[in-house]
Amino acid sequence: MRNAFTIDVEDYFHVYAFASHIPREAWDRLPCRVERNVDAILAMLDEHGVRATFFMLGWVAERFPGLARRIVGGGHELASHGYGHELVSTLTREQFMQDIVRARRLLEDVGGVAVLGYRAPSFSIGRRNLWALECLADAGYRYSSSIYPIRSDHYGMPDAPRFAFYPEAGKGLLELPPTTVRLFNRNLPAAGGGYFRLMPYGVSRWCLKRVNSVDRQPCIFYFHPWEIDPGQPRQHGASLKSRLRHYVNLHSMERRIRVLLKEFRWDRVDRLFLGESHGSAGS
Repeated sequence: MRNAFTIDVEDYFHVYAFASHIPREAWDRLPCRVERNVDAILAMLDEHGVRATFFMLGWVAERFPGLARRIVGGGHELASHGYGHELVSTLTREQFMQDIVRARRLLEDVGGVAVLGYRAPSFSIGRRNLWALECLADAGYRYSSSIYPIRSDHYGMPDAPRFAFYPEAGKGLLELPPTTVRLFNRNLPAAGGGYFRLMPYGVSRWCLKRVNSVDRQPCIFYFHPWEIDPGQPRQHGASLKSRLRHYVNLHSMERRIRVLLKEFRWDRVDRLFLGESHGSAGS
């Protein structure tokens, strides 16, 4: 069974865990490492013959347009992570609409392909802001991967469906939840990110194989370019909890990703769930 391999294209200073430590106005003064890290991921994917979906921040595409073009040129899907990595839960409906329209237009301009997919920063669409799905449909997106059906300290909608569904609020928009495993009467995260770094690799392998074999569903896996970059600048002023979440096992992440690429079959989100054979000209 093929699974969806996805990358959230953002830099180390964009993460929610450092939001109170690194002001937004400082971003342009910090050393960017996202381009070199994404290029390393592109080389890794090419080595394993894998095509993936890259949910790219408009902020990154604006500064590194060539990177967006290299993603498309490598046969990967270019999708949206919004423009400025602002949590949907902190935006008004009008502000969110402006963000997703700006990001989509920018990505389509630099990438030369239609952008069909969106993922909210920190999976920040949930029960209180389902209106965001209607905005996405109105803005021309065809799918979202933004509702994580788990209970977390700052995101999650544990009662949401675990697999692809059409939310009533989405006006035909397909929602693709990150992968979870149902155990002990609750959904446990199995989609990657920090959980993939924190847990032994064998746990993640078991979870993904269980979803494929027991649920008979494709998995949706994600990670960030900064997770394969143990040499990134350290944010010593951030809280201990934030630093633990961000830095644990960065040194082993690339090796784990390589094993994952070998042990499972992967593809782009649009090909798996929308039946798209390739990207098309931007609209």
